Amino acid sequence: MYELKIVTRFAAAHRLALVGSRCENLHGHNWKIEVAIAGEKLDPAGVLLDFGVLKERVRGIVERLDHRFLNELGPFAAGQPSSERIAAFVAHELARELQEPGLRVSRVSAWESEDACATYILPAPASRIRRQVRPKRRRVPASARRAPRG
Repeated sequence: MYELKIVTRFAAAHRLALVGSRCENLHGHNWKIEVAIAGEKLDPAGVLLDFGVLKERVRGIVERLDHRFLNELGPFAAGQPSSERIAAFVAHELARELQEPGLRVSRVSAWESEDACATYILPAPASRIRRQVRPKRRRVPASARRAPRG
């Protein structure tokens, strides 16, 4: 399994109710977003996906957040724009745009400061989850079976 990671940044403001007095005030961050995609096979050029392609797709998502008051944006109407929800938003938006076969978004981290981030890890697709299977019984041909004693 290969994992490719890029980093991008944006600046935005938000308010977070019920998490502490300082966070309830309007404040801003210079967010750092780390995005990782995963896949098992490299393309003929020997790469999972061109870094430039991934950066362009992530940039399109992050531009919708840049220099905005996040609480007023539609993606956060159902819940305040915490680092956790920002990471999940970016992850799900990128997953929708990532159409290359065999590639998936594995994780997104939203850093609100140099030493604090939240990471959203997307669940593996159902087809990728391995089920525990009991070993099959070995069938013995009728000609090899013993006749009952009697």
